[in-house]
Amino acid sequence: MKKIAIIGAGPAGIEAASILAAHNFEVTLFEKSSTPLSNILDKAFLFPSSVAAADLVDELNAKLLHDNIQLICEKEIVNIKETNDECKLFDKDGKTYFASKVLITTGYTIFDAHRKEELGYGIYKGVISSLDLEKMIRHKQIKNSIDELPQRITFLQCVGSRDEKSGNNYCSKICCVTAVKQAIEARKLLPQAEIYIFYMDLRMWGQTFEELYRQSQEEYDIRYIRGRISEASATFDGKVQIKSEDTLIGQPLKMTTDLLVLMCGMEPSPGTKTLAENCQIAGDYHFIQTIDPHLHDNETAQTGIYVAGSAKRPMSIRDTLSDAAAAAMQIMSDCQ
Repeated sequence: MKKIAIIGAGPAGIEAASILAAHNFEVTLFEKSSTPLSNILDKAFLFPSSVAAADLVDELNAKLLHDNIQLICEKEIVNIKETNDECKLFDKDGKTYFASKVLITTGYTIFDAHRKEELGYGIYKGVISSLDLEKMIRHKQIKNSIDELPQRITFLQCVGSRDEKSGNNYCSKICCVTAVKQAIEARKLLPQAEIYIFYMDLRMWGQTFEELYRQSQEEYDIRYIRGRISEASATFDGKVQIKSEDTLIGQPLKMTTDLLVLMCGMEPSPGTKTLAENCQIAGDYHFIQTIDPHLHDNETAQTGIYVAGSAKRPMSIRDTLSDAAAAAMQIMSDCQ
């Protein structure tokens, strides 16, 4: 029985593990944290179907209950070497493991909004991240900085993406539709609130995403302003004052809001960066580089090392699961 090591127990790692296990491969799944699926556990609902994130977590966790899958949590793999047609894995404590092939599914982390000091994250309580709002939505309770129901919520797109100052020129792909989804969920919880989304240009990447954007305006009265917020500051009554420009009419804009939600982009996780560098497979922005984005998009330049999901570029969960299946099929084909 061929032994496959998978590094990262997110949706990509679990999906690939379940497919390989079902085809009689012995899979060891390494997870750095104490539990799998930590990135999904923070979510409330998933677009485009608005399924509860907890339901997907339950379904994916059930796939781990296979005799051919061994899950090892709190184990950080930091390097991989090929020796005698095998892959040797090293954890941070120096312990080694062996496998025929290795799949890296170490995923992403959210851009740290503290790096955008002009927006006041971590300085003003009314400035929160998209992940902070997601937790509020999950608990069905959105409050402002003085623990009251907000009367105005403002979203800002492209925080840490498409931004030369932060060093990330790429689009994170999911932020636009996430803002639309969160704005709709906020409207359901706060029917009387004014809700604005500031954007550079809206990129509705997936099927039904454009329809969701239109629905947000026609049915939920979400208001869109084309422009970037240049500065945020606190007011005496606990609100946030923002300065921007409506670039469609070419006019400066100043307004106050109860909550300023920063739609933070995706960056490679620390584990992705470590393996990309140590295995010499780093691409742009420290994501893992594949051989070719068309026919060899799960293979790396290092023999026996494969990659799937957002360890190589920003992806939605739906795309991540499809990519994991493709990686599993590639590994099975190469093991024949």
